[in-house]
Amino acid sequence: MDTQLWTFIIVGLTFALYIGVAIWARAGSTKDFYVAGGGVPPLINGMATAADWMSAASYLSMAGLISFLGYQGAQYLMGWTGGYVLLALLLAPYLRKFGKFTVPDFIGERYYSQTARLVAVICALFVSFTYVVGQMKGVGVAFSRFLEVPFEWGVIIGVGIVFFYAVLGGMKGITYTQVAQYCVLIFAYLVPAIFISVLMVDNPIPQLGLGGKLQDGSYLLAKLDALSTDLGFQEYTTSHKSKVDLFFVTAALMLGTAGLPHVIVRFFTVPKVADARKSAGYALVFIALLYTTAPAIAAFARTNLLNTVNNQPYASMPAWFGNWEKTGLLQFDDKNGDGLVQYYNDKNAAFVSSVAQPKGWKGNELVVDRDIMVLANPEIAKLPAWVIALVVAGGLAAALSTAAGLLLVISTSISHDLLKKWLRPDISEKAELRAARIAIAVAVIIAGYFGVNPPGFVAQVVAWAFGLAAASFFPAILLGIFSKRMNMQGAVAGMLVGLIFTGVYIFYFKYGGGTPEQYLFGISPEGIGTLGMLLNFAVALTVAAFTPAPPQAVQDLVEDIRIPRGSGEATGH
Repeated sequence: MDTQLWTFIIVGLTFALYIGVAIWARAGSTKDFYVAGGGVPPLINGMATAADWMSAASYLSMAGLISFLGYQGAQYLMGWTGGYVLLALLLAPYLRKFGKFTVPDFIGERYYSQTARLVAVICALFVSFTYVVGQMKGVGVAFSRFLEVPFEWGVIIGVGIVFFYAVLGGMKGITYTQVAQYCVLIFAYLVPAIFISVLMVDNPIPQLGLGGKLQDGSYLLAKLDALSTDLGFQEYTTSHKSKVDLFFVTAALMLGTAGLPHVIVRFFTVPKVADARKSAGYALVFIALLYTTAPAIAAFARTNLLNTVNNQPYASMPAWFGNWEKTGLLQFDDKNGDGLVQYYNDKNAAFVSSVAQPKGWKGNELVVDRDIMVLANPEIAKLPAWVIALVVAGGLAAALSTAAGLLLVISTSISHDLLKKWLRPDISEKAELRAARIAIAVAVIIAGYFGVNPPGFVAQVVAWAFGLAAASFFPAILLGIFSKRMNMQGAVAGMLVGLIFTGVYIFYFKYGGGTPEQYLFGISPEGIGTLGMLLNFAVALTVAAFTPAPPQAVQDLVEDIRIPRGSGEATGH
């Protein structure tokens, strides 16, 4: 059977599984819809959390970014995994003990203000919409190549599927669907990695294969360094980025993880506070399986790509090259008319003058979308058709699982936090559930539009979402748990300053004409969320110091959520 037939079979079977699970676990109440009834076992919740958190950015784009950035791409690994540890230790158990459905619900109650709730809803919508756009692009990339439909139709198909099981099942349906999706995506990620590791370095463990020797006796990374520098790129194993920006991007990803509403809400679905810690621990193990494999996949893919295309006749390119060209995500332009593919760094002036020009090269002729690297890798390595199809199913599982979680955050922010808790407190449960489903329908259409017209690479767009979460939510949540003195005025002022500063900075440098030379302190838009977070803290603490303390009942509440049950007072006052 050919690749397309295998893809139809495997993707069709996995989608049938997801839809079947969604129907079996459909929500019958608002509690089912928002927090899966609050009775999900820790192991199941850990697996669902891993699927929720490992989005298209983790599955499709992270290894693609690392394959182009090399060592510098480690900021994504460190930021996202470190952030998950921070979330598990500092926030999850306390938020679970507080017992509310959503992050805006926590902020509204903790800061005793509908204004604070409204600001939190705006932050949640801003972050979630930015994040979900990346997932929709990932869906489009997968469908466009392997179902041989235009990229736009790939996004539309994915939108329809997410809409079905998110609207039907709510958090209960999404939770059990995500368990199935995790099993699919991790199997699909590891199988080709093991295959390629054996073929290239004769080691079935990809994490060890990264440091292995190729068949010609050279070390993989040494060969990749040589291939990169021979084409004017930077050494793969060396970071050439500003250490300041490297730190700020890593911190923004880390702190943004700890403030992501669609991840935080997962800890409201377990029966007990202790289960929140357990499920966080399970999720970290499940996440580590993929994250420790990504650097190996990145190195394998980059090596195979450079060996396959560099200065080779276009007419003899393998079938995968032409297939990806049809999607528009890989483009060849024979600038000097010699029929060969010249793929090199034409931004490197020294390389162009000393190597490219003497050879008659008139500019880089190949443009590769980073987001295709994981999906194209098995094809480049000439793996069996069923493995290629499996990778597609895994990519779709990763993108759809996170998209569903994000859409649920958007819908609950509108139906629960705006309608139920503010505009229409007397709304019936049936009407609230209907409003939640309508909100998902509207959100998925908007997300689909921006998925068709994405503002950047999947991981890049997701990095912006993390920066916005770090700058807006993280200080308000952390201070809400650990500071009895933090009041409504300080939290609201801090969230607004952090969100506006970060959002304006990202927009100006991505769409407003700003240049890297104008970066504040050399910090890129992907890292500016860290500075926005620091401004949030500074403004919140300053405003709180000059405004009245929270009511005593709120201070008692803060004291209570920090105390393990039955342990007595946490402080002496």
